[in-house]
Amino acid sequence: MWTPDAETERKRRLVARRYQVVRHRTWLKNEVHSILHAHLIPKCPHADLFNARGRAWLAAQQLPDDERAAIDRHVRELDRLAEDLALLDREIAQDAIDDPAVNRLMTITGVNLAVAAGIVAAIGDIGRFNSPQKLVSYFGLNPRVRQSGLGAAHHGRISKIGRSHARAMLVEAAWAAVKGARYTACFFRPHPSPARPSDRRGALARKLTVLCWHLLTKREDYLWARPALVANKTRAMQLQAGHPQQKGSRRGPAYNIKALRDREMLIAAQVERSYERFVSLESAAVKTRRAGASVRQDKIGSPVTLAADASRFATRSPAPNNHSRG
Repeated sequence: MWTPDAETERKRRLVARRYQVVRHRTWLKNEVHSILHAHLIPKCPHADLFNARGRAWLAAQQLPDDERAAIDRHVRELDRLAEDLALLDREIAQDAIDDPAVNRLMTITGVNLAVAAGIVAAIGDIGRFNSPQKLVSYFGLNPRVRQSGLGAAHHGRISKIGRSHARAMLVEAAWAAVKGARYTACFFRPHPSPARPSDRRGALARKLTVLCWHLLTKREDYLWARPALVANKTRAMQLQAGHPQQKGSRRGPAYNIKALRDREMLIAAQVERSYERFVSLESAAVKTRRAGASVRQDKIGSPVTLAADASRFATRSPAPNNHSRG
């Protein structure tokens, strides 16, 4: 049984405290929105209700005295929690600025400092997971499988048995990855096969977990990382850690936008073709399974029927024997 060391325990405590502060802030914001909805106040015309313009709009609304006092109390608590969150982000950034694992995971689209630090703290030693499937199971992102004897296997939603904090952060990274890259957005959609339910966030979070395992095991950066986004993430981490901003560091490194878009479109087309091929193979396997044929899984995970293999070998003509006489 693996036991985390003192440094890993410290990182886990920092990440857990930050997660609690973020959840508390979310609860307070929801309380303010519920008060406005209860009194039929229209939606705020500004992007954020809790910035300077949003608070000015909030102060101009007609509300009862007790509701106004409750909103003021929630806003004061939000300001206090924002200071605590800034201190926690500073401590996490100071620990992660020299951590190669955190910097390596930040090259993935949708993974920022908080997500990378949380994943590294939850994993600890990557050597204790000898396959990406075990890391997926550790986070509770593997689908439930119900099967009796030689019958057909029924796949359900994710098990949610494991580290809930890391799983929640990976789901948030999946939302951000869909908006940031086209080749990840094609995985974020319902599965057309009736044998597979629609669990889009869990599927993409599971793919991000497998990607994290490969990057940490091989000690390599993400191949299709955008240089400008990685530079912005690194600079934000340095600012959170308290490093002074250098002159001329506002702009990221020069890169070719057209080349990046062409590369993303090429990757999206390749992923789309492989996805359609996988769906067609799985749909054919479902039809064969319903007909009564036994089904097995090959090395890449696409279902192939034993009946099709038997018929192919049966119709093959025998090889000529050159050593026979007469």
